[in-house]
Amino acid sequence: MNPITAEKTQLGFVGIGYMGRPIAQRLLKSGFKLTAYDRNRGKAEELIQFGGTVAGSIAELASSCDVVLSCLPSDDAVLHVYRGPDGAFAHMRRGALAIDLSTVDPKTSLELSRLGFERGVEVLDVTMSGSTPVAEQGALTLFGGGDQGCFAAAESIFRVIARKYSYLGPTGSGATMKLVVNSLLGIGMQAIAEAVALGEKAGLDRHRLLDVLAETAVVAPAHVGKLGRALKGDYSPQFPLRLMNKDLGLILNLAAAVGAPMPATHAAFEVNAAQSALGQEQDFSAVILQMEKQAHVSSAESGSTPGQVRHLRQAVTR
Repeated sequence: MNPITAEKTQLGFVGIGYMGRPIAQRLLKSGFKLTAYDRNRGKAEELIQFGGTVAGSIAELASSCDVVLSCLPSDDAVLHVYRGPDGAFAHMRRGALAIDLSTVDPKTSLELSRLGFERGVEVLDVTMSGSTPVAEQGALTLFGGGDQGCFAAAESIFRVIARKYSYLGPTGSGATMKLVVNSLLGIGMQAIAEAVALGEKAGLDRHRLLDVLAETAVVAPAHVGKLGRALKGDYSPQFPLRLMNKDLGLILNLAAAVGAPMPATHAAFEVNAAQSALGQEQDFSAVILQMEKQAHVSSAESGSTPGQVRHLRQAVTR
């Protein structure tokens, strides 16, 4: 495949959500021509101010683009966009390229590759690590699966949206790597939530606890900002809780398929699911609230009195 250039390539982008919007916006600002489609037309129309155009259907978008990118919330949504008579593959030109940025089961990536092959369309599964602010800065980390030549040809796209991008191997490798990464992200957030609840329950002042914890070497960079936002009671979604809940389910499905025991991931999934079941659109860091709830502490009840700490010390030394 010839290298993709902004001057000669028409991009299509399906899924203008939390991550799709800033990615598409950066591509437009870098000089790429881009047509957007979203079930919510208003989301796609937000890109007009940056020079984007809006397609009325997936078929319309696919038939006019050299590269179709998708950033969608579920396996079902991805398959719906690409397959069937109204799907992208039925209308893309032979030799075109599809780049799916969604977090999906590796089996879904394999199915996309199979369907694309039947239509003469190359398919890459290029998953990403990073939240909405990271996407806005063009500092994502990308994991690629599929044909290595196609991955290299698309580097002009990756350079605009990512700080680092790596080719992992054949189809499904990008999807698999994303699940590996998100297992650490989810388990790490769960561990932090438990630690915060423990500190509060033991009598530490919540503000000081979160502030100091963020300065320690044991908290990963991806989680540091979550502590600062929790300090302010800000759980607005950067990486939505419902999507982390979905991803943990995919991780456990993959683990079961390959025979990898993941007890910590099971625990994180249960707590994540409990908070997600409340139905609020929150960031995945809201598991802190769930652990505080289970420990019978809350932001309003944070802090301690000298008497609480003294009682704890007496209990420990008995």
